[in-house]
Parts: sequence; C-alpha cells; structure tokens
Amino acid sequence: MIKIVLTGACGKMGKVIASVVSARSDCKIVAGVDKYNDGNCSFSVYESLNDVSEEADVVIDFSNPSLLDDLLSYCTANKTAVVIATTGYDDCEKKKITDAAEKCPVFFTYNMSIGINLLANLAKKAVSVLGDEFDIEIVEQHHNQKIDAPSGTALMLADAISEEIDRPMKYEYDRHSKREKRAKNEIGIHSIRGGTIVGEHEIIFAGRDENITLSHSARSKEIFAVGAVNAAVFMADKSNGMYDMGELVK
Repeated sequence: MIKIVLTGACGKMGKVIASVVSARSDCKIVAGVDKYNDGNCSFSVYESLNDVSEEADVVIDFSNPSLLDDLLSYCTANKTAVVIATTGYDDCEKKKITDAAEKCPVFFTYNMSIGINLLANLAKKAVSVLGDEFDIEIVEQHHNQKIDAPSGTALMLADAISEEIDRPMKYEYDRHSKREKRAKNEIGIHSIRGGTIVGEHEIIFAGRDENITLSHSARSKEIFAVGAVNAAVFMADKSNGMYDMGELVK
C-alpha cells in the first residue's frame, strides 16, 4: 500500500484527489496539509508539512507556488518522492525543483492529463511535417478563478513545439501595443479567463490558404486528479531524478 501525503488537501483539487484515492486499493492518503482545514477530511490535516508525523512514500502537491521551499525541504530531508502538480512557477522556482531532484525523486509536469501530453506529442509531429511555413498560435481558456496566465500547460506546449524548431523561438503574449508584422520566430500565446471553464487548449498552425488546429478539452478536474494519483503510484519506488508524464505513459 503506497502512503500519500496530500498538500492542498482541503482545496478543490485536494478533495477530488482524495475521492480518487478512496476508490483505489493500491494507495491511501495518510495525512493532508492545508492552512485552512475545513474539518471534512477523513485523515489528519496539518498546517505545515513540518508538522506531519506519518510516514509517507510520496507527496502529491496541489497547493501554491509560495509553499515550494517547504515542500522541497521536506521531501529532500526525508528522501520522499514528490508529485508537483501546482502551476505558476517562475524560472528561479523551476531551478529549485530541478536541483531538488538530485536529492529526491521529483515528478514535475504542467498538466497531469494524458490527453494533454498526447497533444504535445502531436504538436511536435506537426512541426516536423509542416516545417517553418506555418505560423503557430496557442489559445488557452480557464475559469475566472485561475490566477496565473498563461497557463503552465500552454507554456509546456510551446516548449514542446520549440524543441522541434531549429531556431530560437520567442513567445509573444501581447501584441496590442505593437504595430508591426508578425515575426517568423514567434509563438503567440493567448489567455482567456471566464466562468467555470476547466481547461481548453488549442494549437493553431496557420499556413498559406490552410489552417490546422489541434485541441484538447478538459471536462472535469478529475482527469488531473487521476493523473496525479497514477504519478504518485509510479513514483513510490523511484530513485532520485526528474520524471514527467512522458515517463509514465511510455
């Protein structure tokens, strides 16, 4: 039985993850971490990871970037695997995650959906076939409570595409203040926030007289929870290093 500590346990995603885990027989949540305990969890909830006394095989993190230092400190000190599903990290924080992987197993991805990771692979294939004759734009849509923009998933898709292009690409987030033609080395990334949209990502390849669109639509948060729990089970016996969804699905 794989023992999980869940950070962000009382948040929306935390509750979905707890529900997913409760339906499985190969893992269980032994403790949660959340500053705002609503008293509705079936396991002990602590304000800080440092207060957790239960032994764990892996931590699933669906909390906030501001808690990254505590998360990595706990996992490196205890040699505990961690699944990082929180988004909104800057370059400095990403480096901290990479450095921590030298001391503990780290699973880090911008999106826990297998479908999104398939979309990234399809986009890379499209680039290899279409070459540099098509302009590339990414449009992402999320609910009105999401605080980071663009989404980590949009950036993940842009990075995957850039890996297939043999010249440096520039991410363009805002054209309204510019009066100039679109540069060939641009990938446009556009964010929409509204209502209760779970997550929509669209990659547009715009060429001469034809457009190709690849898209993914998330209909519920459960797909991310299932992915995170699968990742936790996968990571339970792994050695130190960085892992991502590519490792899980290959």
